[in-house]
Amino acid sequence: MNTTKRVSWSQYFMNIAREVATRSTCDRKHVGAVIVRGKTILSTGYNGSIRGLPHCDVTGHEMEDGHCVRTVHAEANAIVQAARHGVRIEDSEIYVTASPCYHCFKLIANAGIKKIYYDEFYREERIIAHAREAGIELVELTLNND
Repeated sequence: MNTTKRVSWSQYFMNIAREVATRSTCDRKHVGAVIVRGKTILSTGYNGSIRGLPHCDVTGHEMEDGHCVRTVHAEANAIVQAARHGVRIEDSEIYVTASPCYHCFKLIANAGIKKIYYDEFYREERIIAHAREAGIELVELTLNND
């Protein structure tokens, strides 16, 4: 008899987001994102430099206000990948290894994504109130909580 507990769908997709984060090219923070609708992966993204340009871990960081601005964030890259391939992401969910920054939150909201799962809360308190106002659900999902 198999006694291994099967992971939930939400944990499954967060595990995939963690794996996507291993492709990150900014050594300050590795972040992965997975966009899902109906238990189907629509797009993935990780934080990395502009397509075709050298990566942070090769050329160094471009710092502004304590943040590296050389990279495109994981959420933005996942949204861009969906757009590049003609994948509709409205009414989907996104799994992110760190909660979105304010700019990525605005992209997520305008893309029509309805639920954000995140592993670690990362810096940006104002997304909480704006998510509530926009009807977007924020769900903290850690290894011990789903």
